[in-house]
Amino acid sequence: MTKQADFKRRVRARMAKTGESYATARSRLLVEHPGTIPDDSPLDWMPEALHISNGDCTDVPGTGLARSVVYWRDILHEGPVPKVTPAELRRIRIEYLTGNESVEPVETMRQFTERDQALETNRDGEYVLWFEADLYDQLQIVEILARLAELGVSAERVTLICIGEHAGIARFGGLGQLTAEQLRKLPATDACARLTPAALELATLAWATFRAPTPEGLATVAAARLGELRFLGEAFDRLSREYPATRDGLSLTERRVLAAVADGADDAGAAFVRAGARETRPYMGDITCFGRMGWMAEGPYPLLRLDPPGRAVERTTGVCLTDTGARVLAGEADQIALNGIDRWIGGVHLQGHHVPWRWDDGTETIVHIPDQA
Repeated sequence: MTKQADFKRRVRARMAKTGESYATARSRLLVEHPGTIPDDSPLDWMPEALHISNGDCTDVPGTGLARSVVYWRDILHEGPVPKVTPAELRRIRIEYLTGNESVEPVETMRQFTERDQALETNRDGEYVLWFEADLYDQLQIVEILARLAELGVSAERVTLICIGEHAGIARFGGLGQLTAEQLRKLPATDACARLTPAALELATLAWATFRAPTPEGLATVAAARLGELRFLGEAFDRLSREYPATRDGLSLTERRVLAAVADGADDAGAAFVRAGARETRPYMGDITCFGRMGWMAEGPYPLLRLDPPGRAVERTTGVCLTDTGARVLAGEADQIALNGIDRWIGGVHLQGHHVPWRWDDGTETIVHIPDQA
């Protein structure tokens, strides 16, 4: 009898004895016998696992590999993500998303509650995560994995499918670009990995670091290297560059938007596209970026002038650099000193005209600058 047939026989024998599903019986065998190599086909167990992805633009149901799919749908790199209970975090996130991303609060609360309940209800089964390499997805991955660790789910019952590129796509933007048939092939590639305890430990550390009230630990996660979470360090490095820089008080995103306008982008849509083209991995949607442009057009010393003024920024909104914006972009003035800031990055609240945490381009680290007042 082959290894594959023997493993399947053991799974089905357990199913007959316990009444468990194939996925649950399989996962229990793997936990009880950690040295077991599961050579069975993904088609045998994947349909009964809980599948999780960042949004329904990824056609996981169309693959035939998933009966149950939940979507995470949260822009964790924007707005407050403090260390609170899951229920309180749902409330905080929905309040932020309602005010800044135009989501419908009742429906979003339903979605968030159902996804959290699904994660917990499946705690005795298997999980398959379908995600990408960018910052948006990597933050969702560490949240999910940290929660699974809290639920006592063993790493062997979590499979991560995560890619940052795909053959035939010059600038890969995400799993939503792939057909159901292309997605179906991913479990048989190096993009698919059954996780180890080290992966859950690193994800738990990353999630706690992201939610901490100070950012000292971000560099540790950015420097981490683990094959199963091979994109995590890169994502946390990009996150760190959202802190206001020592030279001008701008985040990397803000500087790229201002540079795009200075280079000739005359409307918000063009500025968004040009700024996004500078990113190694696209992670910010247009609505989020437009909101950032609207913020840069406010304050005592606006960096951008909008046309028409006083309205929410849309793709066709005209944008041009103010004299102050040009000075800040040239490093001759500091955005925070001029206009102050009120922004959350994970659990860190940046507020006021003095921000002690800054990104230093020279050392490529976040530095602490004491208040000299």
